[in-house]
Amino acid sequence: MNKLFATLGLSSLALLPSLAMAAPAVVDKADNAFMMICTALVLFMTIPGIALFYGGLIRAKNVLSLLTQVAVTFSLVCVLWMVYGYSLAFSEGNAFFGGFEWVMLKNIELTAVMGSFYQYIHVVFQASFACITVGLIVGSIAERIRFSAVLIFVVIWVTLAYMPIAHMVWGGGFLAQDGALDFAGGTVVHINAAVAGLVGAYLVGKRAGFGKEAFKPHNLPMVFTGTAILYVGWFGFNAGSASAANEVAALAFLNTVMATAAAVLAWTFGEWALRGKPSLLGASSGFIAGLVAITPACGYVGPGGALIIGLAGGLAGIWGVTTLKKWLRVDDPCDVFGVHGVCGIVGCILTGVFASSSLGGVGYAEGVSMGHQVWVQLFSCIVTIAWTGVVAFIGFKVADMMVGLRVPEDQEREGLDVNSHGENAYNQ
Repeated sequence: MNKLFATLGLSSLALLPSLAMAAPAVVDKADNAFMMICTALVLFMTIPGIALFYGGLIRAKNVLSLLTQVAVTFSLVCVLWMVYGYSLAFSEGNAFFGGFEWVMLKNIELTAVMGSFYQYIHVVFQASFACITVGLIVGSIAERIRFSAVLIFVVIWVTLAYMPIAHMVWGGGFLAQDGALDFAGGTVVHINAAVAGLVGAYLVGKRAGFGKEAFKPHNLPMVFTGTAILYVGWFGFNAGSASAANEVAALAFLNTVMATAAAVLAWTFGEWALRGKPSLLGASSGFIAGLVAITPACGYVGPGGALIIGLAGGLAGIWGVTTLKKWLRVDDPCDVFGVHGVCGIVGCILTGVFASSSLGGVGYAEGVSMGHQVWVQLFSCIVTIAWTGVVAFIGFKVADMMVGLRVPEDQEREGLDVNSHGENAYNQ
């Protein structure tokens, strides 16, 4: 086994079905408890973390619509994951898709072990990643899309984009075989969701009045509450991807703290210099930028590398939500692409740099140079962008043909809460 896997032990990249079946079925109760806690933390990131964060960013007349989309897509993905998603992502198959061995979780016995913990825990842990990825997408298409169109899109996209990319990166598929490093979801979660959201934002179109009316977050304390929940939950996301309560989990935990703190400072002082005032929204965005940037790297780089990645993520995030957003001329209400896409790409590429043992990282696989690893990281980003972009386009187009993507303008101006769900968030 190469130097990297020897160092990482039971990392997420090592939890492939073939290795799990070859390993002795030894269950560690501490690892079981650790992984269940981490899974609960990741679930907490979506409900209520993403819901509150995005809900506060949009206008009051659409907040319940956003919360409903997050809650129902979360539940839909959970069901799809059990029926066939886990099998397509993690059972043995080809370079792009897993097989059907574990459809409806058949052939997974109660005592089946994945690494040092029960496989049922692995099923739920990975389900939580799929759920939050879909939750991220809805922020790009908020305030004007039909609820039924969201559900149709999710079924298509999760099946044809999330599951195969998870298999390619974490299930022993194409990108894993190429040597791509993605500890906790830079490609699988953040770039994947951001590109899908960007495609959706273009196809759904800009909100009525965009560019002519002021679209301000309706509840910044709600945004900050969601940010705080996401921050705490992210330790389950990153440390849990070590798949054991070991030294790699400790490294991922430390790196997550350091990178995020650096990104908050970078965003805050960068915004201060550009706008003359530091804002709570900027600091909250800095938290997310740092968390996203360190996600693919947290188990591979040293604390010094994490600090630099965090700083780079914070500055890249500011550029993504200001300059790049103007270049793209897109209406992305929650800046999903500007933060998750841009910072995910930055973190993924810098993983290839700071994984170097000479820079404090765990080192590369035998015979791999920094230049080669950086290229592999860049290539994994390109594959993810192309794959999810095509699938998202198909998914939104199918939804458009079936039910139409967008609500009528009069309903949009009145608000989706009352028109799509028959409710109001606040007393009028």
